[in-house]
Amino acid sequence: LCAFQDMVSQQVLGWHVMATMPEELITTALQRVFWSQPPTPDLLVHSDRGGQYCGNAYRQLLRDQEAQRSQSRRGDCYDNAQAESLWSRLKTEVLELRERPVFADLADAQVSVANYFDYYNHERLHSSIGYQLPYHTHQQLLQLNALNCPA
Repeated sequence: LCAFQDMVSQQVLGWHVMATMPEELITTALQRVFWSQPPTPDLLVHSDRGGQYCGNAYRQLLRDQEAQRSQSRRGDCYDNAQAESLWSRLKTEVLELRERPVFADLADAQVSVANYFDYYNHERLHSSIGYQLPYHTHQQLLQLNALNCPA
């Protein structure tokens, strides 16, 4: 699973699930972000130091969208705390509630993750954004940015 989340609104904007972790996992998830919403100028895309985030296709996708790449410092788990928090919630709210094996197959995993992120974005209140929904918070931010853009 790879997921990209807006740091301000907490909304998960793009994700992808595969049986393995090739660079395609990362680029597909990020492309879904760009399909859902054009990147803003100087967009910063943060990740850990996994090899998939160093690949040529991933770096080219960022360049094509004029986005800046940011990676955690070596050995500093706190640099990626928001992503780690998302994974913790997913594990607590989905994985730990299911019997082993957690997923029947890859299709079951993909559907389960899609359902969870739909819940996460549209139903789950978040204390870090004033007990609001990530989707609504994200839409409000988009409207504010549109109002502040020079014509």
